[in-house]
Amino acid sequence: MLMSPTCKSLWFIIIIVGFLGQNIHCVLSSPHRILVDTDVDTDDLFGLLYLLKLNKSEFDLVGITVSVNAWTNAGHGVNQVYDLLHMMGRDDVAVGVGGEGGILHDGTILSNVGGYFPIIEQGMTTTGKCRYRQAVPKGSGGLLDIDSNYGFRKQFLPQGNRRYTPIQQPTAQKVISDKVSEGPITVILIGSHTNFALFLMSNPHLKHNIQHIYVMGGGVRSRNPTGCCPANSTAEQCQPRQCGNRGNLFTDYTSNPYAEFNMFLDPFAAYQVFHSGVPVTLVPLDATNTIPINKQFFETFENNQRTYEAQYVFLSLKIARDTWFDDEFYQSYFMWDSFTAGVAVSIMRNSGKNNNKSGENDFAEMEYMNITVVTSNKPYGKSDGSNPFFDKRKTPKFNLTLGGVHSGHVQNGLRDPICIPKSGKGRCKDGYTQETSGPDSVRVLVATRAKPNVNIQSKLDREFYVDFLEVLNKPGETERFNFSSQFPYYKEELFRPDLSKTKLGKPVVFDMDMSAGDFLSLFYLLKVPVEKIDLKAIIVSPTGWANAATIDVVYDLLHMMGRDDIPVGLGDMYALNQSDPIFPPVGECKYVKAVPQGCGGFLDSDTLYGFARDLPRSPRRYTAENSVTDGAPRDTDRPELRQPLALEVWQNVTKSVNGASKITVLTNGPLTSLAKIISSDKNSSSVIKEVYIVGGHVNREKPDKGNIFTVPKNAYAEFNMFLDPYAAKTVLESGLNITLIPLATQSKLSSFQTMLDRLYSSAKTPESRFVKRLLARLQALHHKHRRYAHVDMFLGEVLGAVYLGGDHATLKPRLRAEHIKVIAEGDESKDGQVLIDTLRGKQVKILERVDVRGCYESFASRLGDKNQSAVIGSFEEQRKKWNTPPS
Repeated sequence: MLMSPTCKSLWFIIIIVGFLGQNIHCVLSSPHRILVDTDVDTDDLFGLLYLLKLNKSEFDLVGITVSVNAWTNAGHGVNQVYDLLHMMGRDDVAVGVGGEGGILHDGTILSNVGGYFPIIEQGMTTTGKCRYRQAVPKGSGGLLDIDSNYGFRKQFLPQGNRRYTPIQQPTAQKVISDKVSEGPITVILIGSHTNFALFLMSNPHLKHNIQHIYVMGGGVRSRNPTGCCPANSTAEQCQPRQCGNRGNLFTDYTSNPYAEFNMFLDPFAAYQVFHSGVPVTLVPLDATNTIPINKQFFETFENNQRTYEAQYVFLSLKIARDTWFDDEFYQSYFMWDSFTAGVAVSIMRNSGKNNNKSGENDFAEMEYMNITVVTSNKPYGKSDGSNPFFDKRKTPKFNLTLGGVHSGHVQNGLRDPICIPKSGKGRCKDGYTQETSGPDSVRVLVATRAKPNVNIQSKLDREFYVDFLEVLNKPGETERFNFSSQFPYYKEELFRPDLSKTKLGKPVVFDMDMSAGDFLSLFYLLKVPVEKIDLKAIIVSPTGWANAATIDVVYDLLHMMGRDDIPVGLGDMYALNQSDPIFPPVGECKYVKAVPQGCGGFLDSDTLYGFARDLPRSPRRYTAENSVTDGAPRDTDRPELRQPLALEVWQNVTKSVNGASKITVLTNGPLTSLAKIISSDKNSSSVIKEVYIVGGHVNREKPDKGNIFTVPKNAYAEFNMFLDPYAAKTVLESGLNITLIPLATQSKLSSFQTMLDRLYSSAKTPESRFVKRLLARLQALHHKHRRYAHVDMFLGEVLGAVYLGGDHATLKPRLRAEHIKVIAEGDESKDGQVLIDTLRGKQVKILERVDVRGCYESFASRLGDKNQSAVIGSFEEQRKKWNTPPS
């Protein structure tokens, strides 16, 4: 056959490349484009770093979307992804999170649905129930540790220029749509399937660009190896927990022993993915249970950390092990998502071999199975009020079939009585990846077990163990620096003022839920002369407008203001009567569901509306470090760094004042922490001088309504009372000297422009500049976007701090005595309402008016005062300092 010179040259190049041992397929073809949807759990980070270490010319991670109805909260999750990518020099990777779209009653999916809720619960807002997410703990070992990566996120990851910014942040649906539209792509799902299912349901015309979907999740034939009793133990000595179950819901196995977390958190979404017609490869618990982080792997890893990314993964693994709730870490923690990434990559590498329909790869044995995802429980077609797809509908949502597989009982929370038999295993199977036959089955390629190491002399008995360590430690595609090494003159320092010769003012404890208004109040309190207010401690109550990991923003603000001496205590994760009585780390969301998950809610509070990263970085931060003396199962490396709890901080404060003076308490959020202090510390009433409560709506006239805009049936409650009505009832019935600063008085301070005008005319300090930027953003959002219509209420929250620390001659306050009570009956339409009751109510003082102009002036002038000003004004100032040789 005759060949043209061009063809001869091409063949010559191919032959030479072949002699050099290169992969001809990779050289001559474009890379595998990959999109990952992740819930940013610790093991997800391992999978992401594994993918980022691969040669970009072969495997190009082009997009990451954050699954926000699973193991992370949106604001913390997206910023952690940004930092991880910055560390790896991959600021080019698109990142999507959230969205404000919704699903209409008729099932029409609007654009940019945020994925904050499972599809069965998604309406037109970002508020809703936690039907499945109840299974995820909120505190230690759950969202708090994942959002902060046990405290290592801010210690280790460098901070780049990308961050969450309101309105400007790309949504999950936007990133998925863009990346799939650009051409053929492989999708890896390592969280709940909500984001991608919504995309598939809305964009069937783009399915042809999705080459393959790899899924970590489910359990088909698996038998859970954790929670088993020793062979020779008796029933009195040990009761098996999850032993032998198909699933891994360690918080919910009594009602559902079949599901795995990723599937359980949105079963209907997983069903849509599996039944989409796109080829699916599943890496279930069947396989991941055969590749634990065993002792041999852990110790080998400990001695093989040649890159920053390897160090970060090992630090994360080590703190997970050291804080594990029992002694079975090596039998209970598996390479879930990293193993899935490895299997996916290996299958793609072998895709040239007859399209690799058998899933040939180096790391897992594969088998085709016919499976489905269970979305409801038999009998089908029987309405019992648990299934919003069918209940009270003439036409089922999404035109689902009445009497079909989606029409049965849907598990409704952890303790759904229908799911819990009197004896034996739980009945419910929501999220179970069940082998089946017939029209509802899908042929799926399934990983059944991890392959053994071909080198039988190795201490590492799984092939993927070796590959994982080699990939993380190879010099190519490596990160450039971690947080400290990026700065040539980095130095950790704490700022503690010398107050030994100062006559301090009245001792104050500030209890905050970390809303925007609370941070404004904290700035003000720190500016009041210490001779007038001695801020002894801050208590953080994560039962309100921000999640627990946002405590780091409090630490950063204190660092900025030179007050690293002020202790910060972390309160309970759940409102009173909301934690699960059987397993307290999980619980209900009866009241906190009123706070939006997206814009104007948790997403913005957790990031301080995008400005948290402008604060200087404090050496203090939340950390999972702990000790046996504090109730932990074992000591970690740095137990002295342990995050103190609210009650501990309170007890230390009371010891420090030593009866010399009583404590004033200012609360700016739900009263959860104060109620616990009153209930736990019998001497609390004797050491508390007065309590100022910013909250409550004293209902005198029916047209005068509260501010629970997300719960229309409760027209007369205010958020701080509603978010924990039982705590409010406890505090207001305690007999303490209480001054209530109600909603009607707060609402008089609702003009962003007036406050900004006063700040612009005052002196310039770093703190006043920061506050001006925050207020200007809130004002712009309030004017431009309907999701921010409520944010002016945060401005009035400063009134408590201003009243406590301001000049009363300027404020001209007027108080009245009133006998009140709080409704706390378990009825969402009434709970949190404050009623005047002259017969049975407790007397409190109510601040009914102030001079509004005086309040604005007091706040602005105090922020502009050069005294007690910021020690270091911003992260940018800190960055410059660490890049400059010390003089």
